Amino acid sequence: MMKVSVLNTSGKEVKKIDLPADIFEVEINTGLMHQAYVRQMANARLGTHKVQRRGEVSRTSAKWYRQKGTGRARHGSRDATQFVGGGRPKGPVPHKYTKDMPRKMRQQALRCALSALLRDNQLVFVEGLSLDAPKTKEMRQILDAVVGKDNSALVLVAERNLNVESSVHNLANAHVIRVNYLNIRDLLKYDRVVVPLDALEVIKSLWGQAS
Repeated sequence: MMKVSVLNTSGKEVKKIDLPADIFEVEINTGLMHQAYVRQMANARLGTHKVQRRGEVSRTSAKWYRQKGTGRARHGSRDATQFVGGGRPKGPVPHKYTKDMPRKMRQQALRCALSALLRDNQLVFVEGLSLDAPKTKEMRQILDAVVGKDNSALVLVAERNLNVESSVHNLANAHVIRVNYLNIRDLLKYDRVVVPLDALEVIKSLWGQAS
């Protein structure tokens, strides 16, 4: 178990808590994290890019000019690939980029990321995070207090919280996700990850070794 500080919304330490070693103190496997990141980015690709091949362009099939006597090369139609408006000889066609990765490997990659962030002091634990109404200015003040003015922040919420989510969405250098959607890309994208204690409990239930 590792002890970490828990802050209030003013950035003051209010207590210390123990973090489970099976989530936050695992051996960091950068290769596994990279594999999980590549999988996530590949699965986000639509794969809908397409060019028209010679047989797909809509041009006349009539012979362009007579076969002999012009001094030019012989051409049968204007849909050849060397002409403007003709088909493309090579290029992308729709296909899937999806990659598979076993669930246990994906879980372990998240544990590695969380352990790496804790090691580098990028995880910020707060006692609670709530607002009476969507207030961007108040959320900006809270994040400035707990993560610093110059740091970008990923804010985790345990469940749907429209006031917090709406307030964070209005900030240019912050992002909010529900903790059950935690992913390797968002974890590694921001300078700090803000973890309320109720979100920490969800992390324990989802990514503890017993899960």
